[in-house]
Amino acid sequence: MFVCSCFGVTEEQVKRHAENGACTPRQIASACKAGTDCGGCVKRIQAILGRGACPRRELIEQGRPSEALAAPGELPAEGPGAPVEPLPRPVVVPVIPRAYPEAA
Repeated sequence: MFVCSCFGVTEEQVKRHAENGACTPRQIASACKAGTDCGGCVKRIQAILGRGACPRRELIEQGRPSEALAAPGELPAEGPGAPVEPLPRPVVVPVIPRAYPEAA
């Protein structure tokens, strides 16, 4: 049965993406575009995701977020000396005061 008629995505495809680690409608959209056009299927996708177990969500609840963020089938390096990615630097946008004409 089609979930997203805009892109021809079936319920089975959504379930397959969920099994591969997609836990939210946004992650499903990234995987197959479902929910990105008219948005009419987002509630249906939420219902499908709500019925099944999400492996990544379970890992986070067990206190293992680094494993949850790893690509499916890949575990991050752990222990002393493991590579650590630096946090991205924040973007600083200067605020330039706007000049207003003096009131007469």
